[in-house]
Amino acid sequence: MAIAGDSAGGTIAALACVRLRDEAPEMLPRVQLLIYANTDLSNSGASMGEKGHGFGLDVADLEWFSSQWVPEPAMLTDPRVSPLFASDLTGLPTAFVITGEHDPLRDQGEAYAERLREAGVPTTARREQGMVHNFMLWDTISPACAAAADRVAADLAASLRQQDS
Repeated sequence: MAIAGDSAGGTIAALACVRLRDEAPEMLPRVQLLIYANTDLSNSGASMGEKGHGFGLDVADLEWFSSQWVPEPAMLTDPRVSPLFASDLTGLPTAFVITGEHDPLRDQGEAYAERLREAGVPTTARREQGMVHNFMLWDTISPACAAAADRVAADLAASLRQQDS
């Protein structure tokens, strides 16, 4: 079994893995696939400034979305909503962390991948070159997005096959 999500769904998938590890380890999936996930609702990372305007997902929109889910600003760095701030990432499932070159969430996703590696979690991180946030939704109109989506699917399939062996 795997858990996967893109954007806010990737956030929820990461949070679910941490919670399952702590509360119901027998239900923990074997693989987590996090596609341009928001791992830090306080919006850290240089890519927020570099890519936060003009690439389809603006910082102001991210701030609005976060405020709808977490209305108390002091809670934005709470590990219960921002997995990047979890104190312990050991024991989590194999991770695939996919980011887009022109996504404001890129740096926080890559920081989360690094934290997973440091915790001993088998982690593959890939920055999809030329891609913006939500590129997975554009596979029917963009050959580049379709190719990126195919790579994501191949990663997941290979990981699940490998773990079955």
